[in-house]
Amino acid sequence: MTVHPSLQTYADAWTHSVTAISELVTPLAEGEWNWATPCPGWSVRDLVSHVIGLDCEMLGDPRPIHTLPRDLYHVQTEIQRYMEMQVDIRRHHTAPEMTSELEYTIIRRSRQLRNETRDPGTLVRGPLGSEETLESATRRRAFDVWVHEQDLRTTLNKPGNLDSPGALVTRDELLTYLPKVVAKRASAPANSAVVFDVQGPLEFLRTVRIDADGRGTIDSAPSLGPAVTISTDWETFFKLACGRVKLSSVTDRIKAEGDQDLARAILERFSITP
Repeated sequence: MTVHPSLQTYADAWTHSVTAISELVTPLAEGEWNWATPCPGWSVRDLVSHVIGLDCEMLGDPRPIHTLPRDLYHVQTEIQRYMEMQVDIRRHHTAPEMTSELEYTIIRRSRQLRNETRDPGTLVRGPLGSEETLESATRRRAFDVWVHEQDLRTTLNKPGNLDSPGALVTRDELLTYLPKVVAKRASAPANSAVVFDVQGPLEFLRTVRIDADGRGTIDSAPSLGPAVTISTDWETFFKLACGRVKLSSVTDRIKAEGDQDLARAILERFSITP
């Protein structure tokens, strides 16, 4: 148990997901580590390298000194370059090297979480030299690791854990972005409401309300006259929000009632991950 209850939910979610990742990749043959994942340009090995690398950074390990190749087509932005460093430096590691480092990183990180004494508001190192609170960083790791667990499950055709502790953290994390998606990106009209009705392993209904000044808020109360009601399943919701699928490939799994132009504007701008 961590000292601070506000961190425990995220620690438990991370533990559940990273353990699942270890169980998924440990039996893989060497060639299977090269299979492509839903993350552009990343193999199974690359995705696991990313998980290892970011948890090593949470442990305070120094970032690798490494020069990236110039021909990585999927690396276009500074944040992508930042993430790629931990990946590219492990690209020639063997399967036993990968599983051993993953296991060792899980042991170290689990011990850190169990013995955590810092206040959740403590500032810690974030990407590109930024700072964020310990609580935010721990929550983001739980979110990130669960999404990558699902990436691996897609690649290996082993579905599961769609309602796990990590799934709950991911749902809450994605919902915080909905007001921005609806109000700012999709320019929903003032004094309107957009309802999201999600079914499946995780069922929830949320309403984004736009006030007279164009600002968006979100709550769990239904709206009597929404401009749009978007209905879909949880897997489609998170994969679209995390940029894992294109809208054109999942239109048959989404139902939109009301203003169709607004619905399309929202769905076309739904991805929130870098």
